[in-house]
Amino acid sequence: MDNLLTALILSIVEGLTEFLPVSSSGHMILVGELLDFVGERAATFEVVIQLGAILAVVVLYWKRFWGLARPQPYVRFAGMRGIWLLILTSLPACVVGLLFHSLIKHYLFRPATVLIALVVGAVCMILVERRKQKPTCVSLDEMTPRLALGIGCFQCLALWPGFSRSAATIMGGMLMGARRPVAAEYSFIAAVPIMVAATGYDMLSNLNLFSAADIPFFLVGSAGAFVSALLAVRVFVSLVGRMTLVPFAVYRLLLAPFVYYFMVH
Repeated sequence: MDNLLTALILSIVEGLTEFLPVSSSGHMILVGELLDFVGERAATFEVVIQLGAILAVVVLYWKRFWGLARPQPYVRFAGMRGIWLLILTSLPACVVGLLFHSLIKHYLFRPATVLIALVVGAVCMILVERRKQKPTCVSLDEMTPRLALGIGCFQCLALWPGFSRSAATIMGGMLMGARRPVAAEYSFIAAVPIMVAATGYDMLSNLNLFSAADIPFFLVGSAGAFVSALLAVRVFVSLVGRMTLVPFAVYRLLLAPFVYYFMVH
């Protein structure tokens, strides 16, 4: 396949951006263009190494995931109730993704659409942060089915590369009454089922594109994504209670001209 340095670079980009509201898929498309790593094989690789980033969240929030299997007294986001909430959040994007998978990959996975999504997502984040409202959900245990489904509907925006799944779910949670740290924590946890589903679907659909010789490439990619995602989530969690989404919006707006100049113009 391609060299291991390409895998390492892409894995670091994936891990650092997957759970931040800056769009991992958008960054992966742009970096892939710069590295001349494009096409169906590249797109599948970029999805598969998300397994490393998923594992980072499972490690960081293992108590929450363990609680889904072994619920504890007085913990409401646990057991079948917690699983049901995650199903409600995952369902809309799974349905839309399955119905329009080929169209999304054909029309949206390109620098020009990423550029538009970066700007639109940034403007949305600024508007959401300017909207002052008293939170009605101040902990994960106060998550309701209505809130979980609403966040799931917002998550459909993440099918547009460049918008960011993290940004969509955090903004959706905030608009529906969740505190920013709660929306962020739920965004991380809810990422696991939808990302596992997307990764599994892509792997099964494109197994014929790869051989045993590609295994080291995937191992390096997954390991790099795991380590960088672990660091990114830890830092973001420590900051999200003290800062707004506006700095991430500014970053996206500053990135947009470079995307236009180097990738679109």
